[in-house]
Amino acid sequence: MVKKVTKKTAKTTAKKAGKKVQSTMLPDDKQKIIEEFAQKKGDTGSPEVQAALLSHKIIKLTSHLDSNKKDNHSRHGLLKVIAKRRRILNYLKKLDEMRYNKLINKLGLKK
Repeated sequence: MVKKVTKKTAKTTAKKAGKKVQSTMLPDDKQKIIEEFAQKKGDTGSPEVQAALLSHKIIKLTSHLDSNKKDNHSRHGLLKVIAKRRRILNYLKKLDEMRYNKLINKLGLKK
């Protein structure tokens, strides 16, 4: 029998194990990001939405790595996510530079 893991059970299990609780992206966080960056209703695959979701993931991973400096597996995952966001941004820049600049400003990125 497979037991469904919810946020509450994950916290209690982590507390029993004596570990810190890793906060993940909640469905409502993800939905807010999608609504903010969507080009039209129901849009989840546009480059803007993908880059925004990856940016949120990058922020979460960097905060995790601040407290867990020796977690090299997560560091490798972070580098993969950063590279994926860069590829998506490069694609958007080739597609429409105006949309690219608007997204960069909205996300607060340098380039």
